[in-house]
Amino acid sequence: MRQIAIIGSGPAGYYTAEAAQKLFGADVAIDIIDRLPVPYGLIRFGVAPDHQSIKAVSRRYEKVALSDNVRFVGNVSVGEHVSIEELLGLYDAVVLATGAPHDRTLDIDGADLPGVFGSAAFVGWYNGHPDFAGIDPVLDGTDVVVVGNGNVALDVARILAKTLDELGESDIVRHAYDALETAATERVTLLGRRGPHQIAMTPKELGELGRLERACPRVDPADLPEEEADALLEPGMRKSVTLLREFAAIPESHRADKCIEIDFDFFASPVRIVGDGKVEGVVVERTELDADMRSRGTGETYTIPASMVVTCIGYQTPPIDGVPYEHGRGRFANEDGRIMPHLYCVGWAKRGPTGTIGTNRPDGYAVVDLIAEDIGEGQGRKGRVGLDALLEARGVDVVSFRDWQKIEQAEIGNAREGSPREKFVVIEDMIAARGA
Repeated sequence: MRQIAIIGSGPAGYYTAEAAQKLFGADVAIDIIDRLPVPYGLIRFGVAPDHQSIKAVSRRYEKVALSDNVRFVGNVSVGEHVSIEELLGLYDAVVLATGAPHDRTLDIDGADLPGVFGSAAFVGWYNGHPDFAGIDPVLDGTDVVVVGNGNVALDVARILAKTLDELGESDIVRHAYDALETAATERVTLLGRRGPHQIAMTPKELGELGRLERACPRVDPADLPEEEADALLEPGMRKSVTLLREFAAIPESHRADKCIEIDFDFFASPVRIVGDGKVEGVVVERTELDADMRSRGTGETYTIPASMVVTCIGYQTPPIDGVPYEHGRGRFANEDGRIMPHLYCVGWAKRGPTGTIGTNRPDGYAVVDLIAEDIGEGQGRKGRVGLDALLEARGVDVVSFRDWQKIEQAEIGNAREGSPREKFVVIEDMIAARGA
């Protein structure tokens, strides 16, 4: 019997488990270990709460999780409760599917001022991640600056701009829902150091900004390239740029009916965050593109008012003791998913934070092919029997998938009207709910 441990229960972890099931059949035991008592990682804590159709992919993972040869081992922290070295001694293969939950830092003066948040923290706040549920976003000011030109930046802007009615069918957590009710936001500025042809925003997410009840997007027509240049873009990017052109053409009479403006500030790079003990503004340098489409500063600067700054500039995988790491790329050092004998990585932990949720599926299948090549029929390791004995000896309170189902039912039962669930945001409350 082959014994495989997967660290992380997000999309990459479950696609890897699915691949191992299909390749090895009944001759494999798979333990999916997560430090939280609840599964699904990015699906639960990263996908925007108003994108319920995307979150529905968790039902596919649930089917895998309920298989006889797959276990969810929740509330177990690798590095605290069990080491990588110990896992390598118990399993034929250990796969790191930890994702990239840490923010890349914005390395400018003032980035440590109160009122500056990374997107992992801010998104985690409104999605109910236990690590970030207690942060206190600054929502009593009129101006928010969001640094980044990708879909996460769009998510942040959209959540700040939506009415409570628009958020009604989402699973945004109660503390965020209540805080947004009294938010004073009037303007959200999206800073992008390059131009419209270089955005990383997909048409679906971008198009949502044009259908908000109380908010209106603004694009300066002068930032747009000549329309003929759009023909050189990939179809998806062309659709996104077409939407930006539509935003630029919105008449002022229409804007007058909206109380929140979402302003796309292209060719703009933050160089300093200013304020006396808190964020009060962002000093921005105007940029231009060189022949290789890289941005460079022009020396022209201006200041944008800001009571809060959210940086959406990428993520990185946290290092683990004993595992080779590429600090420059924010991921584990690997060759096509192999880190060292019996140790592998998959998803963002392997590639860095690139690709969509679906990108993790072929990634998981590829790493399982490597595992099959390397471990053969297995080496008679103890696997889950050994892990159970070790965790019991250390007094670790393990949460199973059946326990998670009880937690989920409690969240569904606690939901406000119209919402699919009200997430627990404290680990102790999650664990207590399994006995309810």
